[in-house]
Amino acid sequence: MKSILLAAGSIVALASPSLAQPAAQPSSNLEKLTSFQSTGTEEPRPIAQEGRRADALRRNLEKIQLPAGFKIELYAVVPDARHMAVGPNASVVFVGTRKNNVYVVTDRDKDRVADEVKQFAPSIAMKIPNGVCFSRDGMLYVVEQNRVLQFPAAEFFYEGPDVAAFVVAKQGDLIPPAEESFNHTARVCRIGPDNKLYVALGQPFNVPAKEKLDLYKRTGIGGIIRMDQDGKNREVYATGIRNSVGMDFNPADKSLWFTDNQVDGMGDDQPPGEINRIASQGQNFGFPYYGGGTVRTVEYKDDQVPAGVVGPQAETDPHAADLGMMFYTGRMFPQTYQGGIFTAQHGSWNRTKPIGARVMFTPVKPDGTADKPQVFAEGWLTENGEYLGRPVDVAMLPDGSLLVSDDTAGAVYRISYEGR
Repeated sequence: MKSILLAAGSIVALASPSLAQPAAQPSSNLEKLTSFQSTGTEEPRPIAQEGRRADALRRNLEKIQLPAGFKIELYAVVPDARHMAVGPNASVVFVGTRKNNVYVVTDRDKDRVADEVKQFAPSIAMKIPNGVCFSRDGMLYVVEQNRVLQFPAAEFFYEGPDVAAFVVAKQGDLIPPAEESFNHTARVCRIGPDNKLYVALGQPFNVPAKEKLDLYKRTGIGGIIRMDQDGKNREVYATGIRNSVGMDFNPADKSLWFTDNQVDGMGDDQPPGEINRIASQGQNFGFPYYGGGTVRTVEYKDDQVPAGVVGPQAETDPHAADLGMMFYTGRMFPQTYQGGIFTAQHGSWNRTKPIGARVMFTPVKPDGTADKPQVFAEGWLTENGEYLGRPVDVAMLPDGSLLVSDDTAGAVYRISYEGR
């Protein structure tokens, strides 16, 4: 353990400018953690993993339809489970929420069922810590509505209530505070092949007013930004995005792909959702001139579309609400799925007949472009329109099995393959 702490301390010294000049008398819990001081916070009580709720979740999973050879099981009971990050060292799973908690899920005996679920970093007051992601060397990043925090060696420090914590983007620096909203506040993040931190910033309106466009383009709202892992050298990476709540890098060519939720209020059958690919920095993906695909928004239908707008790689069902996504790099699933994209469809409020609440798979063709999305797992939406659950994100365990988070049911599921 001593060697782990020494290594973590070395990493923090290099990656966290906050450590260079710690406050002489830390006042907040976050400042205390930055200075490696105890906050006196009590150990959080674990979330019960058995009982009536877990039994009901398992019964609901009996209704889920999967391709032959696959099965789905309850992995963990996690309140409000949203986006997930699987640790690169110990495979501990960190789960963000749209409330004020991040949870840590531990499978100690590696039987692919969680043994313990508890709150992570309970002494820190967080606001919508939806986005969680790991660097390859074990740095956990938590992206809140308007702040980014860094937790070195989180997989090893999480056992106690006090964890090493540092500020990458301080409160109010991620977006202008005047643009904070209750709408489209769930951020997501990834560490790129360039070791930079990428963050998607959903814009707060269904369709923004024209006087907002310059500000949003300049700050990256309605786009994706990137920065060094210590928060320096921030820049706008892509624009013309309404609200991306899922992105991942294709390991084959290092390009960044993302889902995008499209405009509401245009009817059940338009506009389509999108899966997009960024080939180079500076690309514009068409919003708000397009509401999704090539469907023009009412508000901008008479405005000239900027030159060079990039269309989606794949269109998805209107108002299915595509959220989390990942490229499948495992070996458990058949060859058909390797190198393809799994996405979670949450289901939108804006449809007279609901659709979504399922996991989709999009093959990637040999030329690196997307094929047509297809249903992989469904059954959380009943025939009478009742949601038994609403998938949010997908992540992969080291054995190649697929985790699916569900914020409505408050659970994480595991899909494995046992066919031949």
